[in-house]
Amino acid sequence: ADLGRHDEALVLERKIYAKMMTLKGNSHGHTIRGGVNLSCSLINLEVWDEVKTFTRDQLLPVAQRSLGPNHDTVLDLKQNLAVALSVDPARTRDDLLEAETIMQDVTQRRRWVFGPAHPQTRNAEILLSDVREKL
Repeated sequence: ADLGRHDEALVLERKIYAKMMTLKGNSHGHTIRGGVNLSCSLINLEVWDEVKTFTRDQLLPVAQRSLGPNHDTVLDLKQNLAVALSVDPARTRDDLLEAETIMQDVTQRRRWVFGPAHPQTRNAEILLSDVREKL
């Protein structure tokens, strides 16, 4: 259940991510998962510029290198980026095109990794459809 305490969650997610960076380094799976959680908190608070910058520039390159392009965590990060790009009220057509490209890749990988009937695959297909409707 959503308790509406997103501001508190963001503070905690930032602390957890910083602690994991210190203890394990930026390429450890736990640190990357902490980054995914932080990006979700940023999305919940609609901090669009930060979530896009953090996910695209900081977290995603490390996650792809460390975990590989088909890892569920990498796909979650890409999907978070696509959400931020497509839902931001200040989005541009280029943002929507980038979100579409990301979601095409995520959807294809989720089909391959999880199969077409998996809930995460279905969610990716829905998001791809939503992005395309906005174009």
